[in-house]
Formats: sequence, C-alpha cells, structure tokens
Amino acid sequence: MNPMGLLARLSCLMALVFGLNVPPAEAAAVQVAVASNFMEPAKAIAAAFTAKTGHQANLSFGPSGQFYTQIAHGAPFEVFLSADKERPQQAEKDGFSVSGTRFTYAVGRLVLYSATAGIVDRDGKVLARDDLSHLAIADPATAPYGVAAVETLGKLGLYTRLKPKIVQGSSIAQTFQFVQTGAAEVGFVALSQVINRPEGSRWIVPATLHSPIDQQAVLLKTGDQNPAARAFMTFLKSPTARAIIRRYGYETP
Repeated sequence: MNPMGLLARLSCLMALVFGLNVPPAEAAAVQVAVASNFMEPAKAIAAAFTAKTGHQANLSFGPSGQFYTQIAHGAPFEVFLSADKERPQQAEKDGFSVSGTRFTYAVGRLVLYSATAGIVDRDGKVLARDDLSHLAIADPATAPYGVAAVETLGKLGLYTRLKPKIVQGSSIAQTFQFVQTGAAEVGFVALSQVINRPEGSRWIVPATLHSPIDQQAVLLKTGDQNPAARAFMTFLKSPTARAIIRRYGYETP
C-alpha cells in the first residue's frame, strides 16, 4: 500500500476511535441513597449521568428516615437524595454533609390512587364513603409522603374517622404495592409512581392540603473527595436531569 493510502486509513481509524463515547480514564462510582418515591426518575438520571460522564451511580432505595439512621451509623453512602428537607438539614447540623451542597432537586406531588378504575373520583370524595375498608399510607415516622397524607386527612377532617382503616407501608414503595395488589382499595402514593400508568383511578391532592414536599439532596462527607459524587450533584441540576424529573410529575425549583 502506498504511503498516502496508509495515511488515509490511519486517519479514518483515529476518527472512529475519537468519535466513540469512551468513558474518561478517571471514571469512578458514587453510592447514592435515594428516597423510594424517586426510584424511576433516579434510574433514568443515573443512566443519563453515566452516558454523559462515564461515572457510575450505584443507587439504593428506601425510606428517607431509615437512610438517615444508616448514615448516622456510618453507612458508606456519598450522596443522599431525601424525600424531605428536614433530614438533609439534620445532616448539616450533625456534621455528616459537606457545607453548601444542600439543594432542592424536586418538589413532590401526593396522589390518592386505586388500581381499579372508577374507585377514586376527581375530588377525593371516596375517602368519606362508609364502605371504604382500607386506606394505605406510608409510615409518617420515616416517609415524608406519609406525613403529607396525614396532613391531608387532617385538613379534610377525616383522620380520626379513617385512622382504624389505615394500613402503613414502611416506605412509599410498599404503600404503592399495597394498593396495586388490592390489599388496600385506595392509598396515598407519589404521582411519579402512577404518572405512566393509564389504568386505575386517581386524585391529585391539591398542594394546599399539605406542607410542600421539598425533596433535597446533599453531598455527604464520605463523598467529598470522590469526583463521581461531586459530578452527580452537578448533573442533578442540569437541564437533562431537570427534564427527567419533570417528566415524572415533579416540579423543579
């Protein structure tokens, strides 16, 4: 082969190599504790994060309160995506987080949901029906969506009446499972859990009936020196991540 032909082939090969989306040599992984309600958007964000940066986000899902207990006892999480603002604030106060990194990544919406069509009306009046036997909510001691559910029932003047019928899930994920399997006819869940499910019936609870569900993220001190942890916090504020968050029914500040 003549030198010009060899040079042309080499140029094509270099263009192919540099055109590939090759992760950076310094790619790392970050351990992220994620509130159960944010499971699906977090998965989508993690995939986009890896495609963009080459870093890997390892996600763990559970109740915010349970995660905070684990963090306080030395669990190796590096980023905490809570379902409330109180626990990230507490992380600052207790010295577990990096100062100045806390921010609201999403504002959640509460939904009264039934897996059966026609059960939940558009005004939530099903809650006042005498034949309602079980109402699922997340445990308010560990899950902010459970707190919002209790506040909503209080505002409606129905909490005392419905208290004997309440079944509590340890997380919003388990609460949704109770409703989806029929263990409870209706339940208060996160909009993100049902926004892509055309079946069933639902009432999006007016935000005036409960305190805002400000979901905050914070970089923990265990991730302070991890470039992947800091990159994930930055990516969470990006237009790409914010679009995913809104797609699942959350508001973004």
